[in-house]
Amino acid sequence: MLLRRASRFWVPLRGLAARGEAPAPIYLDVQATSPMDPRVVDAMLPYMMNEFGNPHSRTHAYGWKAEEAVETARKHVSSLINADHREVIFTSGATESNNMAIKGVAKFQKHSGKNHIITLQTEHKCVLDSCRYLENESFKVTYLPVNKDGIVDLELLERSITPETSLVSVMFVNNEIGVIQPIKEIGKICRSKKVYFHTDAAQAFGKVKIDVNDLNIDLLSISGHKIYGPKGVGALYVRRRPRVRLEAQMSGGGQERGLRSGTGATPLCVGLGEASRIARLEMDMDKAHVERLSRMLVDGINDKLKMIIRNGSATSSYPGCVNLSFAYVEGESLLMALKSVALSSGSACTSASLEPSYVLRAIGSEEDLAHSSIRFGIGRFTTEKEVQHTIDLCIRETQRLRELSPLWEMVEEGIDLKTIQWTQH
Repeated sequence: MLLRRASRFWVPLRGLAARGEAPAPIYLDVQATSPMDPRVVDAMLPYMMNEFGNPHSRTHAYGWKAEEAVETARKHVSSLINADHREVIFTSGATESNNMAIKGVAKFQKHSGKNHIITLQTEHKCVLDSCRYLENESFKVTYLPVNKDGIVDLELLERSITPETSLVSVMFVNNEIGVIQPIKEIGKICRSKKVYFHTDAAQAFGKVKIDVNDLNIDLLSISGHKIYGPKGVGALYVRRRPRVRLEAQMSGGGQERGLRSGTGATPLCVGLGEASRIARLEMDMDKAHVERLSRMLVDGINDKLKMIIRNGSATSSYPGCVNLSFAYVEGESLLMALKSVALSSGSACTSASLEPSYVLRAIGSEEDLAHSSIRFGIGRFTTEKEVQHTIDLCIRETQRLRELSPLWEMVEEGIDLKTIQWTQH
């Protein structure tokens, strides 16, 4: 691996390419995935080579060493959310964790007459699709709207809970617009109503402080590759007291407290554990770094360009996820113009769709503005030089594309486009 020395540690050297190839673009899409921290790779390597044992083999040293490594990783994950290590179930990622939590609780609670689930319209696709699956199984699902800032109305949430409600599922940090929901208040409402509370924390874990006891969280989904760990591994926190019961979604050997059968992937578990350990030690430092670069990005673009709209709450959001709409510029055209920077126009899980982001539509964004949105992801390894390059490029290309737009010319002349009666020919 090619590395360069940073002030804190070795980091991957980006921008290098084979002879004759263009240099790799600057990476500002950490909500889609993050580069692995080299310290995580170092921790994983022994378990890909010499320490290859099955962690469920109890009769020899290979199995014992693998099991010890997995349990140490479990403790690193649990310590980051102030949980007991026995409450952490390893999975293949946040999508599996979300499926397990939502379907598992719903199916177990159905026998007690509770067949109602509440979630938000702005949730990740795997949460929404899990709820739609349950609707086909005769469950009732309420998809709550959000305010223009992307935050749920707590009074509406509380009114929506019925005696048949078994679960409320609300994302901690939104993956498209970075909005942080009032998790503590939601947890308090759910606890008072004796309803389980699940949160998809894939974008929050390791980036914001989480205490599952203080926040009254019953189930919490985790992803490894969003915190500089490996892909293919995640976890689900399942509270033991008061005990949360859910139906396993996979049959087999009964590993992971009987909730997730299958041989544990020791190197991946170790990688998630090491990424969690590093995040706990360096969270404050990462937070300060990301906040500084986020302010630099937003201020730098707004200082030179008019009609730039920040999507989502400006006060309750994770600074590393900045979603901006560039009025009178087609987002896909701007992305193509910014090819030296790896960016996204929304969630990587739905970016192939030509439809405007359902998250932006849910917060009331007009279709043209939804189509003009760009998501900037700032992370641990992002540098000031990379952000400045992105600012300069955004300004130059936005001005160029606007000069080509007859609509922008009309706006510059003071014409209110909403007053025009458009005709078709």
